[in-house]
Amino acid sequence: SDHMENIYGYLMKYTNLVTGWQYRFFVLNNDAGLLEYFVNEQSRHLKPRGTLQLAGAVISPSDEDSHTFTVNAASGEQYKLRATDAKERQHWVSRLQICTQHHTEAIGKNNPPLKSRSFSLASQGSANSPGVQRRPSQNAVSFFNVGHHRLPTGKRVPIMQPDHLVDVREMMSQAEGQQRDLIRSIECLPVSGHLTSLDQDLLMLKATSMATMNCLNDCFHILQLQHASQQKGTLPAGTTISWLEPKISLANHFKNGAAQNFPAEINKPASVREEQSIAEPCQLTREPEEINPDEELEDICDDKEDDLGAVEEQRSVILHLLSQLKLGMDLTRVVLPTFILEKRSLLEMYADFMSHPDLFIAITNGTTPEERMIRFVEYYLTSFHEGRKGAIAKKPYNPIIGETFHCSWRMPKSDVATDDGSNFSAHSPSEQVTLSKDLEGQTELDYYTVKFVAEQVSHHPPVSGFYAECVERKMCVNAHVWTKSKFLGMSIGVTMVGEGLLSLLEHGEEYTFSLPCAYARSILTVPWVELGGKVNINCAKTGYSASINFHTKPFYGGKLHRVTGEVKQNTTNTVACRVQGEWNSVLEFTYSNGETKYVDLTKLSVTRKRVRPLEKQGLFESRRLWQHVTESLRDGDIDKATEHKRALEERQRNEERLRAETETPWCTKYFLKEGDGWVYHKPLWKTVSAAQTQQTDAN
Repeated sequence: SDHMENIYGYLMKYTNLVTGWQYRFFVLNNDAGLLEYFVNEQSRHLKPRGTLQLAGAVISPSDEDSHTFTVNAASGEQYKLRATDAKERQHWVSRLQICTQHHTEAIGKNNPPLKSRSFSLASQGSANSPGVQRRPSQNAVSFFNVGHHRLPTGKRVPIMQPDHLVDVREMMSQAEGQQRDLIRSIECLPVSGHLTSLDQDLLMLKATSMATMNCLNDCFHILQLQHASQQKGTLPAGTTISWLEPKISLANHFKNGAAQNFPAEINKPASVREEQSIAEPCQLTREPEEINPDEELEDICDDKEDDLGAVEEQRSVILHLLSQLKLGMDLTRVVLPTFILEKRSLLEMYADFMSHPDLFIAITNGTTPEERMIRFVEYYLTSFHEGRKGAIAKKPYNPIIGETFHCSWRMPKSDVATDDGSNFSAHSPSEQVTLSKDLEGQTELDYYTVKFVAEQVSHHPPVSGFYAECVERKMCVNAHVWTKSKFLGMSIGVTMVGEGLLSLLEHGEEYTFSLPCAYARSILTVPWVELGGKVNINCAKTGYSASINFHTKPFYGGKLHRVTGEVKQNTTNTVACRVQGEWNSVLEFTYSNGETKYVDLTKLSVTRKRVRPLEKQGLFESRRLWQHVTESLRDGDIDKATEHKRALEERQRNEERLRAETETPWCTKYFLKEGDGWVYHKPLWKTVSAAQTQQTDAN
């Protein structure tokens, strides 16, 4: 009871990607079992900004650092909090855990116990019969039969007794044995005939049975942790209840449900041996390299992604992979089959978001803060159509740590919207953009140059940094993105954690923005890409902001790829522009003056990026690094592409192991760590500021 006093104080609370961490005044109300927070201590007498019920909650110190911890309520709501130091974190965690345990036990005492359940496993049919038949009379699958037995009246069973866990473990062992028998029965079927081991329904049964057993094992693990907390009075320090790692190795690639056997080292192509023997990246020059745009040539590469036939042919591969995944599992360390890959790196995909440089440059030409915010929203919404090549849900290469990508665009000045609104960004529905002018013969003064550089700055977690600038217009954008992938059953979700910053130096304005989540849907049939989530764009100086919603399709009815949003002035709360439509089709912009404009994204011409030829690229530039994988995919040789990809990944693992053994930190080339983000080593705002300082000193 000495530890049940109410405590209060300031903690940092993570709000969202844009707002980040904010100080809030927290109060632990032990009597009510509530964790409440207020904007500050002075507003404590007002209604709380947020409240969490602690009964059934899990309090988990984070392994990110010694200051952070999370409060996961039984309702599913989560607070991510940060104390000033490790001692204060331990104080809050201990008090929260005591309060949580007290109120959780109180609920158990005030409610009757659940009826105990006994499980019997009955095998239907003979062990020699085929695993699954479509006719009930020939069914040979083992089923779980659940029988409910009422306990004698008045006899209470203490929750989570050790013998109950032993019983559960025994039942789990029996279930795992039957699941193995089921898998063995299916795999013993012939590869041809009426019912084969590659039958799609049987492969689905293998996948779902494996996923079910993995989920049951995870639930049992959580029960063990809860039992340990009841025995010790609290969870052990540092304990986190989360999804476990897969119990089956995913290191191999699969084909028709079997692990591939690669040829011995002596039989490997020279290109593979070369990929494995490239020197440790930190032994290469890590000095930033200045890329001369004059060495870059207009990109003639036009890789069209294959139709869905290839995916259908590999359905058994996907099923085999799914049999080893479970809901919510982080896919960061999972090696996915090669045939689902696009013929480009993730770093190049970020560059393709810049495929309308005229709209990017036109942002700074807006005459008012309102018009510049609207132009940024117009550019932002038109970038995803080209960034996501094709309708098929294929995945770009995971960049190797230290990998870089460089390119640039040359944009005729006559094609960029001026401050009089003479083309796309003008508020007229009838105007179209023509970006395909011939640049031959034009002088340097006739076009703007937009330069782009991206680098994979971290492997675990996988973080990419990218930067683009137009020196002539004194504007640049810097962003870092951590891609978090999760298995969601019949789809895969990718969260783009990070933040971007657009700087318009002519106006002294900075715009912060985030990126939506991406989903690969229907991965067993016709996979397709969907964007979802809410993103915010803010300019603190002008007070203008934009809120954009990417809507996922509801289960019944509704449109695909729908997006809505609005631009408003925060001080007056007036809406300057509303937008609706589809991010890959037609967008409708409605302005405060009543005018409306429609933009057909399918008719927007794309400005081709300029890249250096392969022979002039460095060993770790994306296209040269992945050239053998890309060539094999173009030739349709999946096995060869897999071999090259595996060699690159194996080399990366060896280098990472060597750095860990020698305690050698990774050195980035173009981006520097600043706080929680990554910033280009020589951003335009520093260059312009330095030049202005020199000019002032000279005067």
